[in-house]
Amino acid sequence: MDMDHITNVMELEPLAKQKLSKVVYDYYASGAEDENTLKLNRFAFEHYRLKPRVLVDISDQDLRTSILGHEISMPIMIAPTAMHKMAHHEGELATARAAAATGTAMVLSAHATSSIEEVASTGPGLRFFQLYVYRNRALVAQLVKRAERAGYTAIVLTADAPRLGKREADVKNRFQMPAGMTLKNFEDLGAVSSEKASTNPALASLYLASQFDPSLQWKDVRWLQSVTSLPILVKGVMTAADAKLAISHGAKGIIVSNHGGRQLDHTQATIQALEEVVLAADGRVPVFLDGGVRRGTDVLKALALGAKAVLVGRPVLYGLASGGQAGVEKVLTMLKDELELAMALVGCPSIKDIKRSCIVTPTDRLREAMPSSKLARL
Repeated sequence: MDMDHITNVMELEPLAKQKLSKVVYDYYASGAEDENTLKLNRFAFEHYRLKPRVLVDISDQDLRTSILGHEISMPIMIAPTAMHKMAHHEGELATARAAAATGTAMVLSAHATSSIEEVASTGPGLRFFQLYVYRNRALVAQLVKRAERAGYTAIVLTADAPRLGKREADVKNRFQMPAGMTLKNFEDLGAVSSEKASTNPALASLYLASQFDPSLQWKDVRWLQSVTSLPILVKGVMTAADAKLAISHGAKGIIVSNHGGRQLDHTQATIQALEEVVLAADGRVPVFLDGGVRRGTDVLKALALGAKAVLVGRPVLYGLASGGQAGVEKVLTMLKDELELAMALVGCPSIKDIKRSCIVTPTDRLREAMPSSKLARL
């Protein structure tokens, strides 16, 4: 598909919807229950305002940043999302090539339709591996070792899914993976001892979901560290209390995330939770954000509140469905171009110039409008 007429990432969703089956589109697009959090992730950004500056030399802009010691071209990365081959026949392989071509990092989902090794075979690139912790710890350790051997440089532990959220669209659609598609990292399911799951890909997905460990605790982050030398990022943190616990248990990074609104409905948007987590982290580890990012101005707002970078999920899937690798590259390039423009207009030549003073939050406006004596009583 010709991408030249696309001017922003929101325009890719209706194109993807036309190309995908209803079942697949609903799987990608839907959230938990009433989808309040799903919608809020996007709309909450509108309540944060940028402060333009003038007469600043922005003739030499630089969007590069460093993530866990690795340089990337922009503070925009690809979030872990499942089953890319439902969007495009090349699946995660096209996504990985797009990330490498644009100089950024990709987080590969454990529930990918291309294997750890297949994605690594696409060539050089900065890649992290996203992990759920299953009841069968031997399987978890095996996945981590495979990621290490394939050259992945970090493990992203998804911590907010001891049980799957209620995604009513999937229930109504009786969602299953399309025929002939598998979760490639689990093709040999001898490790989880399920004959049915190993012979039926649709059952494999359900079986793995049933294997999420509801007893997962902070001590298990220590256990995960014992089976890998890779840094561990904890994904799903939304409070200062959990940020402090993540750091005290050895996490090397935190991702502020509510699972794209797919787990617990009626939570805060991630942009609303971000500053609390950043303040709790206090510079000890980098903090990242996913959820609702659709514009370069959204990226700038997150960076101004202390995020090291953002991760983008659904727009990548919509770009992949609309145009394969070129579609994903288009998403990343549009967001980067918009971020560069927004940085210029707030007087920030480089990422390091982005400060808290670039933004006005709803809390800031409340403080300005209310006498301090009343604020103290709130």
